[in-house]
Amino acid sequence: MNPKLLFDDELQRRVETISRRDFGKPFRHRACFNPRLRTTGGRYFLSDHRIEINPRHWLECGAEVVDGIIRHELCHYHLHLEKRGYRHGDREFKELLAHVKGLRHAPVLPGSGKRSVRWLLVCQHCGHEYPRRKRMDPARYRCGKCRGRLRLREIAVCDHDDGPF
Repeated sequence: MNPKLLFDDELQRRVETISRRDFGKPFRHRACFNPRLRTTGGRYFLSDHRIEINPRHWLECGAEVVDGIIRHELCHYHLHLEKRGYRHGDREFKELLAHVKGLRHAPVLPGSGKRSVRWLLVCQHCGHEYPRRKRMDPARYRCGKCRGRLRLREIAVCDHDDGPF
């Protein structure tokens, strides 16, 4: 028997259990792992109501984090089926997510497709720094704080993501 199917079956049982326990409603569709997910913990499909989960979160963060991701996707699932506000910005979604203690954002995994900062624009007048992933021509831009000239510097490439870049 294929071990991946056992893994997906375990996830399916976990999603069904969380749905019954935390939402009081059954989950009647399919839940599976998708190893191609890179920058997200999971996703819910409006067309066929399936839920996909990033298996790296299961392996690297543990079951508790995955349970939070599952609750997040089940909020989309149950609200969509009830024709209520299922989008991230909807009040009903935010309230249900807080009620079931689901994760708003999945933790960022190292090497998850986010690129690190390589270039730094520095204002020659006030010293304000603008980190950038791509190289750009500093002559075409000015500092947003003092309108001073910018200078481009290349910085060391790091393997981890510590900030917003």
